[in-house]
Amino acid sequence: MNRQIRNRRFLSILVALAACAQGSPARAAVTAHGTTLTHGTTVTHGTTPAAATAADEAAVRENVRRLEAGWNAKSGALYAQPFAADADYVVVNGMHLRGREAIEKSHQHIFDTFFRNSTLRVSVKQIRFLRPDVAVLHIEGVVRMRQGAETNEPTSIITLVMTKEKGDWKIAAFQNTHVMGEQPRPAGQAR
Repeated sequence: MNRQIRNRRFLSILVALAACAQGSPARAAVTAHGTTLTHGTTVTHGTTPAAATAADEAAVRENVRRLEAGWNAKSGALYAQPFAADADYVVVNGMHLRGREAIEKSHQHIFDTFFRNSTLRVSVKQIRFLRPDVAVLHIEGVVRMRQGAETNEPTSIITLVMTKEKGDWKIAAFQNTHVMGEQPRPAGQAR
């Protein structure tokens, strides 16, 4: 079995275990049943009829769009805006940031230094509403950086946990995992 499939199954099991731990075994089943496709994204709703509305889906998607826009504007404040005040943010190298303020400051630093000539492209791959007020999203993120004659576009899979507080969706947790096997290529070569 290839590594990517094993990793996806492992992540699915972890999400299922987290749902069970919250007293929600019916939603923890790792299955494709009840899945609808929206904009090329898998959206899975819990077993409750009111698991999520179209407005909820639009709101979580908007938070993802705001991440991308904040990165591309090189604004730590805009990038951190969709996060909860007490959010957890685990960077691809394992560094753990705690709180929106730390997320804002650390991102402004990288935007001002080694990521100042980068762009971010994100694509929502899956939205899973565990409860009407909790969603898990899997996103593909590609950071495009030109270094001399080479353009690097490392790809990451990002896992977001969003919660709905007082009617507003916020990112409570962010985990960034680098997709292995990415190779630099000559500038101008399309992906």
